[in-house]
Amino acid sequence: MTSPAPIPSSPTTATGVPRAGGPGRLGDLVVSRVGFGAMQLPRLRDDRAGALAILRRAVELGVDHIDTAQFYGDGYSNDLIREAIRPEDGVTVVSKVGATPDAGGPLPLRYAQHPDELRADVEANLKSLGLDTIPLVNLRRPTTSGFGLTVTPDQVVDLDDQLAVMTELRDEGKIGAIGLSTVGLDDLKRALPAGIACVQNAYSLLAREDEDLVRTCAAEDIAWVPYFPLGSAFPGLPKVSEHPVVKEIADSLGATAAQVGLAWLLHHTPNTLLIPGTADASHLAANVAAGAVALDASALAALDAVTAS
Repeated sequence: MTSPAPIPSSPTTATGVPRAGGPGRLGDLVVSRVGFGAMQLPRLRDDRAGALAILRRAVELGVDHIDTAQFYGDGYSNDLIREAIRPEDGVTVVSKVGATPDAGGPLPLRYAQHPDELRADVEANLKSLGLDTIPLVNLRRPTTSGFGLTVTPDQVVDLDDQLAVMTELRDEGKIGAIGLSTVGLDDLKRALPAGIACVQNAYSLLAREDEDLVRTCAAEDIAWVPYFPLGSAFPGLPKVSEHPVVKEIADSLGATAAQVGLAWLLHHTPNTLLIPGTADASHLAANVAAGAVALDASALAALDAVTAS
């Protein structure tokens, strides 16, 4: 394993605002450790001005890392980002491929794993975001749980075939770096020769099954970007903010339980970047403020000992 690179020291965004949560590394880029996930913006489809204001407020609060996908609202989130984010903001926009909208299906998404589908999805992201190059694109692989999505036999595609097209897209300058999402440790090790900048998996204080993967990412200087960082309604992903230890520590710090859950992630490994999403301005501010929550040794020990049960 390679030695982790030093944490970058650039404390401010391109607009001169302190980076939310401080600076972190995303491949060769420096970004705010607290970013913004655009998945919930389609909830504001009937309030475009409000959605645009959320994105502008994120930039004002020191967020310069936005995570999105063409399949978020069938291009709606990307369209908002193209309109709201200006070149001078210096924001790194990260997208993902591996699924596509499915308006007539039981869920609004279906997997799209074949190399030609991945290429088409990158092209769609480029068009909707108005970019010549997407700084980083995550390949979302299917999982056994699926988080609501069903993997059909025709969508079981070899990882090597997928990495081949992702590498081609990087060589063509259409994407800057390659990330992986919903993968296991064996998949990551298999993909390392392709040059992996980021891993996105479901992970939180109460869902730490990927701890070996977390440690490997830290050792290989790969950004660890957990989604569902506070849990979710899906089975096996309990809500962090409801745990009594988290609540107790939050009360002692004058913070919210959600902020403590996010802060623990930032303290857990230095390569962790967060992309909590929201469609509410007050929640956005609270998420950003989590980057400043200090956890002393006693609090960290108590949180490290927490289990989902």
